[in-house]
Amino acid sequence: MKLETLAKIENSKVQNEIISKMRDLINLKNLEPGDKLPSERMLSEKFGVSRSNVREAIQKLEFYGLLKSIPQSGTFVANIGVIAMNGMIEDIIGLKTPEFKSLVETRILLELKTSRLAALRRTEDDLRKIEEAMLAFKTKVEEGKDAVQEDLLFHLAIAKASGNSTMNTFMLIITPEIITNFRKHHVCDANLSLRGINDHQAIFDAIKEQDPQLAKQKMKDHFKVLYEYCYNLK
Repeated sequence: MKLETLAKIENSKVQNEIISKMRDLINLKNLEPGDKLPSERMLSEKFGVSRSNVREAIQKLEFYGLLKSIPQSGTFVANIGVIAMNGMIEDIIGLKTPEFKSLVETRILLELKTSRLAALRRTEDDLRKIEEAMLAFKTKVEEGKDAVQEDLLFHLAIAKASGNSTMNTFMLIITPEIITNFRKHHVCDANLSLRGINDHQAIFDAIKEQDPQLAKQKMKDHFKVLYEYCYNLK
């Protein structure tokens, strides 16, 4: 585990160094939005790193919308302006791996909103998928099995039903890390999982009845118990 952590830290340092050099290159060559960057091969030779390292750095900047790769054409500077790009790259380089508490807090904020929007916007197909995920969670818990994945799929189904693609994307981004941490911290025990069955049902019923305030309140109640019990968060 320690070796894996050290490897991740080292890889992150290499990525940040490449990103910093790419920023300097963009500034040195006065590249404007829409201008093309040198190829991965040329960048790897120039920076003295592997092409896979360059590719990962480009993908990271693409994720934040600073670069845009077009198949068979190359990688281009996004249309956001050099000043904004420099500031955002500084922030990206300074980013730390999210702590479990910060993931939990982000999830609360997202899910209070997605549950409310899902009650307003859900379709019959959305409702069916939420119910399927709810019943899959219930089955696993009643069988005494680990239901972490089913639990999060229930919440992802609600995020999708919200009709907000940005919130849905954020949920998809943080979900793998949440699953990993849930297992690492042994969240949650049998009693909480059993309670989760009733909580899920209450949330589902509110969404089904298209009552946004009740859906939000039931989601809030659900997390209040979980986080006070599991993480001692107030």
